[in-house]
Amino acid sequence: MLLVAAVQFVNVLDFMMVMPLGPDFAKGLGIPTSSLGLVSGSYAAAAALAGLLGASFLDRFDRRKALAVAITGLVVGTAAGAFAQGLGTMILARVVAGAFGGPATAIALSIVADVVPPARRGRAMSTVMGAFSIASIAGVPLGLQLSVWFGWRVPFLAVAGLGLVIVVLAVGRMPSLTGHLDGGHKVKPLDRMVALWGDSTIRLALLTNSLVFITAFMVIPNIAAHLLQNLHYPRPRLSPAYTVGGVVSLFVILAAGRAVDRRGPVLVSTLGTLLYAVALVLGFIAPDRFFHLPVFALFGLFMAAMSMRNISVGSLSTRVPRHDERAGYMSLQSMSQHMSSALGAFLSSQLLHNTPDGRLAGIDRISTLSLVLAFALPPLLAVILRRVNAREAITAAAAAIAPATI
Repeated sequence: MLLVAAVQFVNVLDFMMVMPLGPDFAKGLGIPTSSLGLVSGSYAAAAALAGLLGASFLDRFDRRKALAVAITGLVVGTAAGAFAQGLGTMILARVVAGAFGGPATAIALSIVADVVPPARRGRAMSTVMGAFSIASIAGVPLGLQLSVWFGWRVPFLAVAGLGLVIVVLAVGRMPSLTGHLDGGHKVKPLDRMVALWGDSTIRLALLTNSLVFITAFMVIPNIAAHLLQNLHYPRPRLSPAYTVGGVVSLFVILAAGRAVDRRGPVLVSTLGTLLYAVALVLGFIAPDRFFHLPVFALFGLFMAAMSMRNISVGSLSTRVPRHDERAGYMSLQSMSQHMSSALGAFLSSQLLHNTPDGRLAGIDRISTLSLVLAFALPPLLAVILRRVNAREAITAAAAAIAPATI
């Protein structure tokens, strides 16, 4: 689990670091800041395409070897960013990173599902997903500081070097994981894709994952602008606020993972959605109508809510596919998440505009839409959970009958 968490840390850090580093490398490469969206978007597009393609063949290989190849490709793409000479080469580097980073996440989550039984999977998933919090707390601020000290190219090299260490550890310390290959490698790629898309529970789970990411990324890309332009929050205090949010999310996601194991994902997602509603109403929809919520408290509340919702979806998603199609399903899930993130950000950009007095108008509109969509999560998870429990009960009954028949 520590190795898988380390893989996720490098992967998440690679994705998260590029956005705040954008102004630095844009200045160094002569890239207009208006084009930075192409850089982050190219990663998401490549990861989504790789997820679609990877669904057809990732389950045909040893998980350890597949993970090593994916992380190696991510390392190459990240390092290539340090040698970019302009917008075109930077986009190319991010395409390579996304093409391997997306499958790396799918394989890592598949390993968790392979080696951890469902009763303890929530806690295991919280350990792996805690990589996001640690990247927020330490990784991104350190990368930004390295850029100040040594230039914008050094953070790319630092993340690539860390990824190389993880590759060596994964190959040397992780056992071979081939239990999913029993019969599964005989399925043709096209047949596997048809089987995955033909499963209504899988389609519903992918829709649920998409809903979570669209809901989140309608708001997340605009948090800083809203705080600075609408709430007049001091710019020097913005970084500590993100750090506070990361610390809160780390503790909450670990507790939420245990709660999912004990109480189930529906209850945890319901509580997380209620917290999300409170954060949106007090911080974005009507920040001055009720009472003033301190920004540090807003970040903590928002990150806690997102952590509870994400761990509920993530832990249940590992139970949706069968053993021999987990990496394929996780690859499709990675595709849906990246596409949904881009779609949510695009929708928000179309509904927002700057006013002559410098305010960001429309934040209440997109937050209200996000709030309405957010309440669909608990009932969707309830349906998925009921289907998964029924299927697992049938499988367990068949397994109990088989020895007696023999």
